[in-house]
Amino acid sequence: MAHLLPEQCAHFSDLFDQLGLSSTPAGIADFINGHRPLAGPVLLADAPFWKPAQAHFLREEMQRDEPPWSELIDQLNAALRG
Repeated sequence: MAHLLPEQCAHFSDLFDQLGLSSTPAGIADFINGHRPLAGPVLLADAPFWKPAQAHFLREEMQRDEPPWSELIDQLNAALRG
């Protein structure tokens, strides 16, 4: 998966594009509503609904802990637990 430069990734929809998911508002809502609640002890990247490349991207970007991806991944994690 390609990496966007920080200034190119300003929206939550960019994360969904990067993960190969529908990035429309309805697509994002459907994904979140269809996969929540994510159990507390399950790490986001370990959730069973990810393809291997998606899980790898999430793990890699969280290890880097650099905006904007880490912030967007945190937002997704919170949304799936809410």
